[in-house]
Amino acid sequence: MFSYRMPTEIFFGRDCLKTYGARLSGLGAHALVVTGRSSAKNGALSDVLSALAANGQEATVFDRVVPNPTVACVREGIALLRAAGADFIVAVGGGSPMDAAKAIALLSVEERADGEIFAGNYGVRALPMAHVPTTAGTGSEVTPYAILTNDEKETKTSISSPALFPKFAFLDGKYTFSLPRDITVNTALDAFSHAAESLLSRAGTPMSKMLAREALRILYPVLPRTGGTLSAEERDELLYASALAGMAIAQSGTTAVHGMGYCLTYFCGIDHGRANGLLFGETLRLCEEKGVAADVEEACGADAEEIRRLLDGLLGERENIPRESLLGFAERSVGNKNIVKSVYEPTKGEIERIFLRSFGRQTE
Repeated sequence: MFSYRMPTEIFFGRDCLKTYGARLSGLGAHALVVTGRSSAKNGALSDVLSALAANGQEATVFDRVVPNPTVACVREGIALLRAAGADFIVAVGGGSPMDAAKAIALLSVEERADGEIFAGNYGVRALPMAHVPTTAGTGSEVTPYAILTNDEKETKTSISSPALFPKFAFLDGKYTFSLPRDITVNTALDAFSHAAESLLSRAGTPMSKMLAREALRILYPVLPRTGGTLSAEERDELLYASALAGMAIAQSGTTAVHGMGYCLTYFCGIDHGRANGLLFGETLRLCEEKGVAADVEEACGADAEEIRRLLDGLLGERENIPRESLLGFAERSVGNKNIVKSVYEPTKGEIERIFLRSFGRQTE
């Protein structure tokens, strides 16, 4: 027995905002457009504002979203939303603007003190949202999660509610054409990790596994080329695969790689997608030893060693993180809710091994 819910309506293809922008008219009269600085350069923000203007809708732009958004950033967005009288949200950007937009949409109708934001048990109300991703990796446009920096716990923590599914997602690969190499690689690694972890989740369902396999079938052959020049068609493939992977984790959640990777992002400032990539190879090695890696290998059409070599080539030189810090990250990761979801739940010693070997440190 399983359930499946994915209420987001997706529009995919070149100039889909222009073609289907009238659908935004049903969301409200005044949009808070939540974004970062890059959307003004890739054309996405202009297209969103044009679509809203064509509908006769007002717009207020909140472009102060920081990477790995904080509670303070969300509070600033809520204040602007209320001052402007906005009644719906359009997120434009990568994972950070989309996560911030979701938190603004939820917390603007369900007020909580800072200390209660990560307590869970949210209701099913949030302001309506449309999302326009400008990177191919997070898949947040089709998930019910928002990931925020949790300074109290010194990590990143997700909040979840069915209300966090956007009403609409507009996926146009042209917004990713100008992405630099590092962002292209890191976001692709994030999408890869989502799809692979969905297959390694004990919460996986027949639907999530189908979506994850299809995501990896499309993504894995393109992944080696993310370090070079990609065609428009390959950019589109990455964006499509990212959405499929997002749809997969919307059902299954993520697993050990994400649970461990949050430490690398919080304490070392390592990009989220790169953090996943750094830890995935050794995690897959452990899964292979425990006999649970076959689904990922079959979907990629490659064995675990080939997958590790591909990731190593994309990742390049590893960060120089002291052994003591890595062991501390392992200690923090034990019992993380993502790790507990893993089809094979690694022990503390195995988590230490993953961290140490991922950065070329001896395990003894």
